[in-house]
Amino acid sequence: MGKRRERLEVIKDILRSIMETRNIKPTRLLYASNLSPQMFKDYVNELLSKEFIINQMNGKNKTFALTKKGVAFLEQYKAIEEFVENFGL
Repeated sequence: MGKRRERLEVIKDILRSIMETRNIKPTRLLYASNLSPQMFKDYVNELLSKEFIINQMNGKNKTFALTKKGVAFLEQYKAIEEFVENFGL
């Protein structure tokens, strides 16, 4: 069995999927996040409430997009990953 992802890794994965796909639909994001529907809903609600992502209407489709705060989180997370990697941890 694989290693279980930590909370911040899950958040990073969700935000990265939104950034890479731009205006991703909820179902596609659920598949990309590899979470159960209930866990996905909990994470998305938290990210919405903390303004890392926003809901948008793209025609008739509901989609998610990153906010500046979400982009800043990804940039800082990447810096932390590089810092840890430089020390071989």
